[in-house]
Amino acid sequence: MATRHPKMHGKVEGATGRCAVRGCDAHGEYKAPVQPADFHGPGVYRLLCLEHVREHNAKYNYFEGMSADEIAEAQSPLGGWDRATRAFATSGGDPAPSWSDFSDPLDAISGRFRHARREEASRFSRAERRALSVLGLGEDANLKSVRSRYSKLVRRFHPDRNGGDRSHEKKLGEVIEAYQLLRKSAALA
Repeated sequence: MATRHPKMHGKVEGATGRCAVRGCDAHGEYKAPVQPADFHGPGVYRLLCLEHVREHNAKYNYFEGMSADEIAEAQSPLGGWDRATRAFATSGGDPAPSWSDFSDPLDAISGRFRHARREEASRFSRAERRALSVLGLGEDANLKSVRSRYSKLVRRFHPDRNGGDRSHEKKLGEVIEAYQLLRKSAALA
């Protein structure tokens, strides 16, 4: 396999062919682009002798076909840096805090994600937390305390247990629904 010579840019060591220019019998050992590399591939090259590759390079004009404004823009030291950029994503965090409110930069960064960490720290989902609040329990509840609280509330709100008062039927339905959700909860298993 042919490799590039470290001192002569474009020289291919081990090239065995002749110069690609008609009528030239010299050794072709320098790469000259026919089609430059782009997104679709590495480009197409032909091998030329030193004399013909110098002629090829002398004819090459990077700015060929460009207007005066395009040439000035290409020669500008800021060429290519004026592209639009995307805004940084929040990654589920709150808006960035004021840096002056913090003495440690790591505290400022973690300040954006305190809300997200609180939700992750809970072993219950949002619906399960709502069900716990319907039963009047906190997140430290276990299955035994949920059953006990459910029994107590059913006795209080059921019409057969409170003298036929049907004004609490809606609350009874909420208690039953909350218990049905919590008894299947993986957090209480």
